[in-house]
Amino acid sequence: MSSDDTAQSPSGDTSPSPFHEGPAGSAGPAGSARPADRDAAPQYVLPLVLHLEKTDPPGRTDALRTAARAVLTILADERSTGEGEWARAMRDWEDARIRKVVRRARGAEWRKAAALPGITVTGGSAEVRVYPPIPLDGWPKELAKLQVSGTDLDDPEPPAAPGPEGPVLWLNPELEMSAGKTMAQVGHGAQLAWWELSDTDRKAWREAGFPLSVATATPDRWRELITSGLPVVRDAGFTEIAPGPTVVAEGGERFCPLPGVRTARR
Repeated sequence: MSSDDTAQSPSGDTSPSPFHEGPAGSAGPAGSARPADRDAAPQYVLPLVLHLEKTDPPGRTDALRTAARAVLTILADERSTGEGEWARAMRDWEDARIRKVVRRARGAEWRKAAALPGITVTGGSAEVRVYPPIPLDGWPKELAKLQVSGTDLDDPEPPAAPGPEGPVLWLNPELEMSAGKTMAQVGHGAQLAWWELSDTDRKAWREAGFPLSVATATPDRWRELITSGLPVVRDAGFTEIAPGPTVVAEGGERFCPLPGVRTARR
């Protein structure tokens, strides 16, 4: 489940970025390294592991929402900022090409993965554990042996329509992606949204538990979204799909306000 992605910032700036499921550094936080410097920097990856038992798999949409919330949770964690124990790794990750890899675990594998330093985020039926960034060639043995491809899920019933209060991570209706790849893509969208917010807006969203929705846009809605000035995740097309936009992050009325032209939801 690895690919070369490019994320487009609201200003329309893009830069190619060879990495696993990660947005381009051009959309990164203020003060991050230039694209050429990122290529030369040591490369890191943000691991995410989905708890996937054979007998009771989570719903697809809930897994997507939970993965996005897991990325936001580690970005906001005090250990990831300032002088926190994960802060150096987070800075090195953001200064290089930002990679995310989603793997899956069950039974004893999940228990071993859950014992490593990280954060487990729980949704309605999904559990996703996110870990501080690690070097590309520095995977712990408990995670290195986990499967990285072929993860797919279904929704037991049609998901509820997104509400207006929180942000929505809109999926491109023309694409078919595995659950694992889509989890990484919505993680990018959530991260791009986080980078756009003020400290006050981040605090309010965090204290509310990062409410958000994931939904597939209609074709007409998608055309509006990709020209709205909102954060866009773009995939370079090295795995599963052709190059192009995958996710647009639209802000909510109460949480995660984002710049751009807001139109009626469909």
